[in-house]
Amino acid sequence: MNFLYSFVLVPLVLMMVIAVLRDVRTIRRVMAVGSSVQLVLSFVLLAWFLSLRALGVQDEMLFRSDLVWYPSLNIALSFGVDGISVLMIVLSAIIVFTGSFTSWAINEKAKDYFLWFLMLSIGVFGFFITVDLFAMFMFYEVALIPMYLLIGVWGTGRKEYSAMKLTLMLMGGSAFLLLGILGIYFSSGHTTMNLLEIAKLHIPVDAQRWCFPITFLGFGVLGALFPFHTWSPDGHASAPTAVSMLHAGVLMKLGGYGCLRVAIYLMPEGAQMYTTLFLVLTGISVIYGALGAIAQTDLKYINAYSSVSHCGMVLFAILMFNTTAMTGAVMQMLSHGLMTALFFCLIGGIYGRTHTREISQMGGLARIMPFMCVCWVVAAMANLGLPGLSGFVSEMNIFVGAFQHPDTFHRVITLIACCSIVVTAVYQLRVVGKIHFGEVVNEHHRALTDAAWYERIATVTLILFIAAIGCFPFFTVDIIHGSLGEIVSKFPALPF
Repeated sequence: MNFLYSFVLVPLVLMMVIAVLRDVRTIRRVMAVGSSVQLVLSFVLLAWFLSLRALGVQDEMLFRSDLVWYPSLNIALSFGVDGISVLMIVLSAIIVFTGSFTSWAINEKAKDYFLWFLMLSIGVFGFFITVDLFAMFMFYEVALIPMYLLIGVWGTGRKEYSAMKLTLMLMGGSAFLLLGILGIYFSSGHTTMNLLEIAKLHIPVDAQRWCFPITFLGFGVLGALFPFHTWSPDGHASAPTAVSMLHAGVLMKLGGYGCLRVAIYLMPEGAQMYTTLFLVLTGISVIYGALGAIAQTDLKYINAYSSVSHCGMVLFAILMFNTTAMTGAVMQMLSHGLMTALFFCLIGGIYGRTHTREISQMGGLARIMPFMCVCWVVAAMANLGLPGLSGFVSEMNIFVGAFQHPDTFHRVITLIACCSIVVTAVYQLRVVGKIHFGEVVNEHHRALTDAAWYERIATVTLILFIAAIGCFPFFTVDIIHGSLGEIVSKFPALPF
């Protein structure tokens, strides 16, 4: 059996085991063990992948397998991974692992919660391991459906409104995506839905002219592309903590990964036709998200708008069509996934104790929750791009790669996007100073406790990986470079 199957089968087995359990404590333990197993499997996959590359195996995708599913339409469960998808699987496993511990305190309908949480993880892992367009779309939908119930049932605030808004907007993006996939399939000769085979056939330029924008838009909606980003802040604000972690940490990465793997890779000529339009939209996402964050007073909304900005950087870098910027895009997906998960974990912990997310109602928490304060400062420094942490490495690659374009338009829009770094520093330092330092605003907060053991496991795990990427970036960069060759080679005429 192909090793990649385990990333779908492990959560499926966990769902069957949890479905027959009654005791909440046992369900938590099973979830913790299962997510730990999946995390170990992700590192086994990474080590195995690197060993095969070291032995000289240069196939574009490793661990390939094809299981014919619907022969009349050439649909198959085709699995395979390259360096980028392996890193996305590792990221997903880390977020699921930490999210499992962050969910430790959930008591209301805990069984149902973990069942939907696991279904969401099945969709995420399945999306990253498949190379069949229809199977990719199927796993994409499997990842979206549980979000409605996870937010609508276990969320807070205007949870029904937020859940419905998120579902409708992402389903709208899915409709564009389905049209794009069908256009790619029929334009390439309707003989295969395997994206590796389609890349060899070459889609006619006239077809790319209309297939590329709707495919990029379909994935871009999930990547919070302006002006289709409005579902994200509301969804983040209402979702339970672990769901926010998986939502921002992994689910939004499906958008950037899909734009890179499907839209850019299969339709390079179409990508060049619409570069200016989508660069403007992604540039707006970067600046608008940062300015939106600085205007917020709710901790979750601050982090949600920050996510819009940082995910906009991913799409912005992908559209630069060179190795340096695209490397930065993948690094940004990893970095943002880790640091935003850390933020939401800490926000959930603070909200669970103070029962507020308004920064005006908090202050002096460093004296009361020193552990959480230290973790928050690390997350803030990573978010604003402090050297030695993951945010600096990703943003440096993005802006250096973008500035490699010699024309005025690319350099001007890159300089504008760079301004988001300054804005990010302002709102992150403002939040740190307001809620953690100064005088204690609410005297009742003096009786609060610091992070529990399960919260410490989640936060320390995320910080270790943020620091590891920042201190040893070349390990990750080398893996990404080896997988970008086929994509970048589609743009030989560009002056890099």
